[in-house]
Amino acid sequence: MSTQIKFGTSGWRAIIAEDFTVANVRRAVTGIARYVASKNPAKPRIIVGRDPRYMGECFVEVAAEILTSFGVQPLLIAQPVPTPVISFEVVRTRADGAINFTASHNPPEYSGIKFSTPDGAPALPEVTGSIEALIPRNGEASGSSGREVRSETIDPKPAYLARLKEVVDFSLIRKSRLKICFDPMWGAARNYSGELLREAGVDVSTVHDSRDVLFGGHAPEPEGDLLNDLRRAMQATGAVIGIATDGDADRFGIVDQDGTFIQPNYVIALLFDYLVETRGWKNGVAKSVATTNMVNALAERHKVTLHETPVGFKYIGELIKQDKIAIGGEESAGLSIRHHVPEKDGILAGLLCCEAVARRGKSLQQQIQDLFGEVGSFFPQRENFRLTPEAKQKFTVKLSTNPTELSGRRVKDVVKKDGLKLVFEDGSWVCYRVSGTEPVVRLYSEARTESDLKKLAAAAKEWIFN
Repeated sequence: MSTQIKFGTSGWRAIIAEDFTVANVRRAVTGIARYVASKNPAKPRIIVGRDPRYMGECFVEVAAEILTSFGVQPLLIAQPVPTPVISFEVVRTRADGAINFTASHNPPEYSGIKFSTPDGAPALPEVTGSIEALIPRNGEASGSSGREVRSETIDPKPAYLARLKEVVDFSLIRKSRLKICFDPMWGAARNYSGELLREAGVDVSTVHDSRDVLFGGHAPEPEGDLLNDLRRAMQATGAVIGIATDGDADRFGIVDQDGTFIQPNYVIALLFDYLVETRGWKNGVAKSVATTNMVNALAERHKVTLHETPVGFKYIGELIKQDKIAIGGEESAGLSIRHHVPEKDGILAGLLCCEAVARRGKSLQQQIQDLFGEVGSFFPQRENFRLTPEAKQKFTVKLSTNPTELSGRRVKDVVKKDGLKLVFEDGSWVCYRVSGTEPVVRLYSEARTESDLKKLAAAAKEWIFN
């Protein structure tokens, strides 16, 4: 029986040699090729890239073979390439989309496929649903367009780097004499952030700046103890900020001068405030339903329209395309900005943090404390809880209810944009989301003090298992 291939929030991911096999890659790409050919029967072109994972080169070759058989011209990227770079190139070259072989921040045994539409954005559910319907159920399929098509090799790096030089003030960073440390985590952003900063004359050092298909033996996820090597390098070099990216560089990780990891929630809020201050952009701001309400408070302070979206950057990408927001972000370390790609860009996020430190002359923690002084304090947290399949089914039903209180806290608003979010009268909130692929419930909590966060998170956890 063939594996069911389903594209989730960020594409299709599976373990290499189990479900992520050459045969299943052929099936998945066949579905994409059929979809693209149906949208542009004339001269469709698809960019094909990869992160540095095992078998990536092979999967790119397989994709090229399938695409050409359907009369779709593959534009192949020879070297590992960040997801935001692919997005930028799709828009720049007016391609019909992109296939990106990446499992992002997943452990090294995984691979995956992300599909981007002609606007450079992650495919929306209606697109991936159409693709899934076109994937052959059994066997390896290929087309017979009757038209000879040849693949072409492209290099999207120079154009993307040129764009970042327009977006980020590198001269300011250089003049501040900021010392920076960059950790690409053996991923696709190697020779991107570091190269840009060195070219600008900035003092930058790097760690994990080589290819390792095992990513050091763990997931290429830029957070927690996985950034200890970055912290040590910062201490050794005297760097005042550490920036990191995940396997495909769509997510960011930021470490302050004293080694403190800065929560992505705070990074999004801080950069929103910074862009309003320095660029004067007040057209709007977007955040997922699970992201800090500090963004809400700043939107109110700056008199900026707030957009709260379901989880999944594709929804924020739509707002960027429509120029409705200055910045959009998710607590899972994804953000992008106005006039940039409608896709998460971890490279850009790190560089903008460097710019903010250089311009303001304050550490990120000091800047966050300044914001607390202006809009009040916010303490967010995310936890995952595994459930039995039976418990997951029972809890899914529970999410359809409308609770009026939680452990004595009166519910002010019930939001069902994605999962169940309960907002309380004091401004604290909890949000429950059930994973669509595994028996896990994600619990997001936020309170105005650290002590209250502990109480709220405990009560929210108890509600799951009652």
